[in-house]
Amino acid sequence: MMAWLFIPAAYLIGSISSAIIVCRLMGLPDPREQGSGNPGATNVMRIGGKKAAIITLLGDLLKGLLPVYAANVLAVPVELLAATGLAAFIGHLYPIFFKFEGGKGVATSIGVLLGFSWWLGFAFVGTWLVVYKLGKISSLSALIASVLSPIYAWFIVGDVMLVGASLVMMVLLVWRHQSNIKKLLAGDEN
Repeated sequence: MMAWLFIPAAYLIGSISSAIIVCRLMGLPDPREQGSGNPGATNVMRIGGKKAAIITLLGDLLKGLLPVYAANVLAVPVELLAATGLAAFIGHLYPIFFKFEGGKGVATSIGVLLGFSWWLGFAFVGTWLVVYKLGKISSLSALIASVLSPIYAWFIVGDVMLVGASLVMMVLLVWRHQSNIKKLLAGDEN
């Protein structure tokens, strides 16, 4: 079986920028040139409203979920499943189709976690929702949910490869949120 093909396929799927495609189709400005300059759902909401943001969010989530779900259905070895999830996530962060300049990875990481285990994805989303309800800051919610995701993975799926993949995604997600972290520490994050 050529199951290893899931990895490059997942990367290519992850490289499709939902934000840029949605903005082009809806006649909105390029999200890389407006608002925060980030091609993600939060910035799309700033420049195009809720409908455009929801479509972007779903697109980013699905490009993490679909390759992992397909690999899961075909019962690939767990190390290949973990690598497939990481490939989709890294494709979103560093898309080959857009000069390796992608988004921050929150929605795509949720999709990957849902592909690993529905409960794992729901734990991330639940944490995000609770933190957002308390603080009303999207980036803080994403950071806290992401930092907790490897712990959730340990208790929910218990497989070292999937825990490792969620740990790598957490580190990269925190890395991509450096500017948000600086704003949070300075009290300037909206």
